[in-house]
Amino acid sequence: MVTEIAAEMHGAQHRGTVASYIPPLASVPADKFGLAVVMADGTVHTSGDAEEAFSIQSVSKVFALTLALGAVGDQLWSRVGREPSGSAFNSIVQLETEQGIPRNPFINAGAIVVCDVLLGRLQPREAIAQMLRFVRELAGDDTIRIDETVAQAEQDTGFRNMALANYMRAFGNIHGDVGMVLGTYFHFCALAMSCRQLALAGRFLMDGGRSEGHRIITESRARRINALMMSCGHYDNSGDFAFRIGLPGKSGVGGGILAVAPGIASIAVWSPGLNEEGNSHLGQLALERLVQRTGWSVFEPRAE
Repeated sequence: MVTEIAAEMHGAQHRGTVASYIPPLASVPADKFGLAVVMADGTVHTSGDAEEAFSIQSVSKVFALTLALGAVGDQLWSRVGREPSGSAFNSIVQLETEQGIPRNPFINAGAIVVCDVLLGRLQPREAIAQMLRFVRELAGDDTIRIDETVAQAEQDTGFRNMALANYMRAFGNIHGDVGMVLGTYFHFCALAMSCRQLALAGRFLMDGGRSEGHRIITESRARRINALMMSCGHYDNSGDFAFRIGLPGKSGVGGGILAVAPGIASIAVWSPGLNEEGNSHLGQLALERLVQRTGWSVFEPRAE
């Protein structure tokens, strides 16, 4: 089935538009497509370009949120909301009316605050090293890296993110040095992983906070992160993603999506062409077809 879906996606005529505002992303061939599914029993199914590393971009916000909750717990929610934004991922509009509190941790402003929270306890290099160590341990793969070329390109072109961070600093919701916070954020976004590695890293959200029998986070925290992924993981396209696919998921402008079928599978898909909302066009289509064929949507009735 995974191979069949990959073949269908490779034959698709409309592939979306590759992100152009970060030069290293603009150079990725639009015909790339990878799909990896890690089952609850550990079985791994891959097809297409599932072994090729790509910039996971905002998918990293799931792992950053997990680390921040581990550091400060529910105190985080005094600085970041838990509601869908209904706006673009890099919008500044709501910050003025909502006193510098981002709607959720998966839009850019919210993820920048999450980085500031982590830097309340760590130096930037320590926070970046912690993130890299965390995803390597989750995936069981020490070859996962941060693409320094992408991180530098993010720094060179991240004027909107600089504006977001400085605006929140004016409201007192960024406590540290703005440059250090943004440098950490850009390095998180520059994580390079394959679909296989990403799906393996997401197993703890599929298995109630556990990965290969090891407790990563509590079951209740895993459930809440999944809830946020469902309601906020695709920016102003989140409602449509839930409607069509019915799985918690988090996208990135590199074309990757991490999706979770709780208790069943962790799924990663990559196709660099994006829709108008900044989510992988074929990635969403592939997940929709996967759910249609498996009945994995969280809204499907389960046999007792």
